[in-house]
Amino acid sequence: MERMTSGLIVREVEAKSVLNKSKIYDYCVNTYTGCQVGCRYCYARLFIPRYSGHAEPWGTFVDVKVNSPDVLRRQLRHGKRGDVWVSSVCDCYQPLEAKYRLTRRCLEALLEARWPVRVQTKSVLALRDLDLFRQFSDLEVAFTIATDDGRMARLFEPGASPVSERIAALGSLHEAGVRTMAFIGPILPGDPAKLAAALAGKVDHVLVDRMNYIDRLRGFYDRNGLNRVSTESFFREMKNRHAAELAKRDIPCELLF
Repeated sequence: MERMTSGLIVREVEAKSVLNKSKIYDYCVNTYTGCQVGCRYCYARLFIPRYSGHAEPWGTFVDVKVNSPDVLRRQLRHGKRGDVWVSSVCDCYQPLEAKYRLTRRCLEALLEARWPVRVQTKSVLALRDLDLFRQFSDLEVAFTIATDDGRMARLFEPGASPVSERIAALGSLHEAGVRTMAFIGPILPGDPAKLAAALAGKVDHVLVDRMNYIDRLRGFYDRNGLNRVSTESFFREMKNRHAAELAKRDIPCELLF
Protein backbone atom coordinates (compact mmCIF):
# COMPACT_ATOMS: atom_id res chain seq x y z
CA MET A 1 0.00 0.00 0.00
CA GLU A 2 1.36 3.42 -0.96
CA ARG A 3 0.16 6.85 0.01
CA MET A 4 1.34 10.44 0.14
CA THR A 5 1.50 12.25 3.49
CA SER A 6 2.61 15.90 3.54
CA GLY A 7 4.86 15.36 0.55
CA LEU A 8 6.24 12.09 1.93
CA ILE A 9 5.68 8.88 -0.02
CA VAL A 10 4.91 6.11 2.48
CA ARG A 11 4.73 2.52 1.32
CA GLU A 12 3.90 -0.43 3.58
CA VAL A 13 5.95 -3.48 2.59
CA GLU A 14 6.86 -6.89 3.97
CA ALA A 15 10.48 -7.80 4.60
CA LYS A 16 12.09 -11.20 4.13
CA SER A 17 14.98 -10.36 6.46
CA VAL A 18 15.47 -7.73 9.17
CA LEU A 19 18.51 -8.97 11.11
CA ASN A 20 21.39 -8.49 8.68
CA LYS A 21 25.17 -8.60 8.89
CA SER A 22 26.91 -5.29 9.49
CA LYS A 23 30.46 -4.02 8.97
CA ILE A 24 30.21 -1.82 12.07
CA TYR A 25 28.61 -4.19 14.59
CA ASP A 26 27.73 -7.86 14.21
CA TYR A 27 24.24 -7.11 12.93
CA CYS A 28 21.98 -4.23 11.97
CA VAL A 29 18.21 -3.89 12.08
CA ASN A 30 16.43 -1.40 9.81
CA THR A 31 12.66 -1.33 10.17
CA TYR A 32 12.36 1.37 7.50
CA THR A 33 13.87 1.90 4.06
CA GLY A 34 14.31 5.61 3.50
CA CYS A 35 14.40 8.31 6.15
CA GLN A 36 12.36 11.42 6.88
CA VAL A 37 15.32 13.06 8.61
CA GLY A 38 16.85 13.59 5.17
CA CYS A 39 20.44 14.37 6.21
CA ARG A 40 22.43 15.99 3.41
CA TYR A 41 25.52 13.98 4.25
CA CYS A 42 23.93 10.54 4.74
CA TYR A 43 25.84 7.80 2.96
CA ALA A 44 22.59 5.85 2.52
CA ARG A 45 21.27 8.47 0.10
CA LEU A 46 23.96 7.34 -2.34
CA PHE A 47 22.64 3.80 -2.75
CA ILE A 48 19.27 3.22 -1.03
CA PRO A 49 17.16 4.92 -3.77
CA ARG A 50 18.73 2.68 -6.40
CA TYR A 51 18.48 -0.41 -4.21
CA SER A 52 14.84 0.26 -3.26
CA GLY A 53 13.63 1.28 -6.70
CA HIS A 54 12.78 4.83 -5.62
CA ALA A 55 13.56 7.72 -7.95
CA GLU A 56 12.38 10.36 -5.46
CA PRO A 57 14.87 12.58 -3.59
CA TRP A 58 16.28 11.28 -0.33
CA GLY A 59 14.09 12.24 2.60
CA THR A 60 10.84 12.14 0.60
CA PHE A 61 10.09 8.40 0.72
CA VAL A 62 9.91 5.71 3.38
CA ASP A 63 9.11 2.03 2.98
CA VAL A 64 7.66 0.73 6.25
CA LYS A 65 8.53 -2.92 6.92
CA VAL A 66 5.30 -3.71 8.74
CA ASN A 67 6.21 -7.35 9.50
CA SER A 68 9.71 -6.60 10.82
CA PRO A 69 9.08 -7.54 14.49
CA ASP A 70 7.79 -10.99 13.50
CA VAL A 71 10.64 -11.55 11.04
CA LEU A 72 13.17 -10.46 13.65
CA ARG A 73 11.81 -12.85 16.27
CA ARG A 74 12.15 -15.70 13.80
CA GLN A 75 15.71 -14.75 12.93
CA LEU A 76 16.73 -14.33 16.56
CA ARG A 77 15.69 -17.90 17.30
CA HIS A 78 18.20 -19.23 14.78
CA GLY A 79 20.94 -16.59 14.78
CA LYS A 80 24.27 -16.50 16.59
CA ARG A 81 24.12 -13.93 19.38
CA GLY A 82 25.91 -10.64 18.65
CA ASP A 83 25.74 -6.85 18.91
CA VAL A 84 22.75 -5.38 17.04
CA TRP A 85 22.88 -1.86 15.59
CA VAL A 86 19.49 -0.13 15.46
CA SER A 87 19.69 1.31 12.80
CA SER A 88 22.32 1.60 10.05
CA VAL A 89 20.63 3.18 7.00
CA CYS A 90 17.70 5.06 8.52
CA ASP A 91 16.81 6.80 11.75
CA CYS A 92 15.00 4.20 13.82
CA TYR A 93 13.05 6.97 15.58
CA GLN A 94 12.07 9.02 12.53
CA PRO A 95 8.56 10.55 12.85
CA LEU A 96 6.72 7.55 11.35
CA GLU A 97 7.92 5.46 14.29
CA ALA A 98 5.46 7.33 16.51
CA LYS A 99 2.67 5.67 14.53
CA TYR A 100 4.10 2.29 13.55
CA ARG A 101 6.16 1.53 16.70
CA LEU A 102 8.26 -0.97 14.77
CA THR A 103 11.51 0.00 16.49
CA ARG A 104 9.90 -0.45 19.89
CA ARG A 105 8.48 -3.84 18.96
CA CYS A 106 11.85 -4.97 17.60
CA LEU A 107 13.51 -3.81 20.81
CA GLU A 108 10.99 -5.91 22.74
CA ALA A 109 12.03 -8.92 20.66
CA LEU A 110 15.72 -8.23 21.28
CA LEU A 111 15.06 -7.81 24.99
CA GLU A 112 13.23 -11.14 25.15
CA ALA A 113 16.15 -12.82 23.36
CA ARG A 114 18.68 -11.00 25.59
CA TRP A 115 20.80 -9.75 22.74
CA PRO A 116 23.10 -6.69 23.14
CA VAL A 117 21.84 -3.56 21.37
CA ARG A 118 23.35 -0.30 20.11
CA VAL A 119 20.70 2.32 19.30
CA GLN A 120 21.64 5.35 17.19
CA THR A 121 19.32 8.25 16.42
CA LYS A 122 18.85 11.99 16.00
CA SER A 123 15.33 11.99 17.46
CA VAL A 124 14.17 12.58 21.01
CA LEU A 125 11.31 10.16 20.32
CA ALA A 126 13.82 7.65 21.67
CA LEU A 127 12.88 8.79 25.18
CA ARG A 128 9.54 7.06 24.70
CA ASP A 129 11.32 3.71 25.06
CA LEU A 130 13.24 4.48 28.24
CA ASP A 131 11.28 1.77 30.03
CA LEU A 132 12.69 -0.82 27.60
CA PHE A 133 16.23 0.57 27.62
CA ARG A 134 16.45 0.18 31.39
CA GLN A 135 15.60 -3.52 31.17
CA PHE A 136 18.53 -4.46 28.92
CA SER A 137 21.70 -5.82 30.52
CA ASP A 138 23.78 -4.65 27.54
CA LEU A 139 22.49 -1.61 25.68
CA GLU A 140 23.81 1.78 24.61
CA VAL A 141 21.89 4.72 23.17
CA ALA A 142 23.81 7.09 20.92
CA PHE A 143 22.74 10.44 19.56
CA THR A 144 24.47 11.83 16.50
CA ILE A 145 25.50 15.40 17.29
CA ALA A 146 27.75 16.72 14.55
CA THR A 147 27.87 20.33 15.78
CA ASP A 148 26.73 22.61 18.59
CA ASP A 149 25.47 25.12 16.00
CA GLY A 150 21.69 24.81 15.65
CA ARG A 151 21.56 26.62 12.30
CA MET A 152 24.24 24.38 10.83
CA ALA A 153 22.42 21.30 12.11
CA ARG A 154 19.11 22.42 10.57
CA LEU A 155 20.80 22.88 7.20
CA PHE A 156 22.41 19.45 7.17
CA GLU A 157 19.85 17.47 9.23
CA PRO A 158 16.50 19.09 8.38
CA GLY A 159 14.30 16.43 9.98
CA ALA A 160 16.33 15.84 13.15
CA SER A 161 15.40 16.99 16.65
CA PRO A 162 17.11 20.28 17.61
CA VAL A 163 20.65 19.85 18.91
CA SER A 164 19.73 21.21 22.35
CA GLU A 165 16.94 18.64 22.67
CA ARG A 166 19.24 15.79 21.65
CA ILE A 167 21.79 16.78 24.26
CA ALA A 168 19.04 17.06 26.90
CA ALA A 169 17.79 13.60 25.92
CA LEU A 170 21.27 12.18 26.44
CA GLY A 171 21.23 13.71 29.90
CA SER A 172 17.85 12.21 30.74
CA LEU A 173 18.93 8.75 29.59
CA HIS A 174 22.26 8.96 31.40
CA GLU A 175 20.57 10.07 34.61
CA ALA A 176 18.20 7.10 34.31
CA GLY A 177 21.15 4.71 34.26
CA VAL A 178 21.25 4.05 30.50
CA ARG A 179 24.69 3.94 28.90
CA THR A 180 24.97 6.85 26.45
CA MET A 181 27.25 7.94 23.63
CA ALA A 182 27.53 11.02 21.43
CA PHE A 183 28.66 10.55 17.86
CA ILE A 184 30.30 13.72 16.56
CA GLY A 185 30.21 12.71 12.96
CA PRO A 186 30.45 13.81 10.38
CA ILE A 187 32.24 16.81 11.87
CA LEU A 188 30.43 20.02 10.93
CA PRO A 189 31.57 23.59 11.61
CA GLY A 190 30.93 24.64 15.18
CA ASP A 191 32.55 25.26 18.57
CA PRO A 192 34.08 22.11 20.11
CA ALA A 193 34.42 23.80 23.49
CA LYS A 194 30.69 24.59 23.70
CA LEU A 195 29.75 21.09 22.58
CA ALA A 196 32.06 19.39 25.06
CA ALA A 197 30.71 21.55 27.88
CA ALA A 198 27.14 20.68 26.92
CA LEU A 199 27.92 16.94 26.85
CA ALA A 200 29.71 16.85 30.20
CA GLY A 201 27.91 14.58 32.65
CA LYS A 202 25.53 13.30 29.98
CA VAL A 203 27.58 10.72 28.06
CA ASP A 204 29.78 7.75 28.86
CA HIS A 205 31.95 8.32 25.82
CA VAL A 206 32.19 10.08 22.45
CA LEU A 207 33.16 9.01 18.94
CA VAL A 208 34.51 11.57 16.47
CA ASP A 209 34.53 11.00 12.71
CA ARG A 210 35.09 13.06 9.58
CA MET A 211 32.96 13.51 6.47
CA ASN A 212 34.29 11.23 3.76
CA TYR A 213 32.52 12.73 0.77
CA ILE A 214 32.33 16.45 1.39
CA ASP A 215 33.01 17.19 -2.30
CA ARG A 216 29.55 15.84 -3.14
CA LEU A 217 28.11 18.76 -1.14
CA ARG A 218 29.87 21.60 -2.96
CA GLY A 219 26.61 22.87 -4.50
CA PHE A 220 24.80 22.67 -1.16
CA TYR A 221 27.49 24.78 0.51
CA ASP A 222 27.33 27.37 -2.27
CA ARG A 223 23.52 27.62 -2.23
CA ASN A 224 23.48 28.23 1.51
CA GLY A 225 26.28 30.79 1.62
CA LEU A 226 28.67 28.51 3.48
CA ASN A 227 32.42 28.31 3.13
CA ARG A 228 33.35 25.05 1.49
CA VAL A 229 34.95 22.60 3.85
CA SER A 230 37.02 20.41 1.57
CA THR A 231 40.52 20.18 3.01
CA GLU A 232 42.08 17.65 5.35
CA SER A 233 43.33 20.54 7.47
CA PHE A 234 39.77 21.39 8.61
CA PHE A 235 39.05 17.86 9.79
CA ARG A 236 42.47 17.47 11.38
CA GLU A 237 42.11 20.76 13.26
CA MET A 238 38.55 20.02 14.40
CA LYS A 239 39.45 16.48 15.46
CA ASN A 240 42.24 17.81 17.65
CA ARG A 241 40.05 20.54 19.10
CA HIS A 242 37.24 18.10 19.93
CA ALA A 243 39.70 15.68 21.53
CA ALA A 244 41.29 18.43 23.64
CA GLU A 245 38.00 19.91 24.84
CA LEU A 246 36.56 16.49 25.73
CA ALA A 247 39.75 15.57 27.58
CA LYS A 248 39.49 18.75 29.67
CA ARG A 249 36.17 17.43 30.95
CA ASP A 250 37.34 13.82 31.38
CA ILE A 251 35.00 12.56 28.69
CA PRO A 252 36.41 9.40 27.05
CA CYS A 253 36.86 9.96 23.32
CA GLU A 254 37.70 7.74 20.36
CA LEU A 255 38.92 9.31 17.13
CA LEU A 256 37.90 7.34 14.05
CA PHE A 257 40.33 8.94 11.60
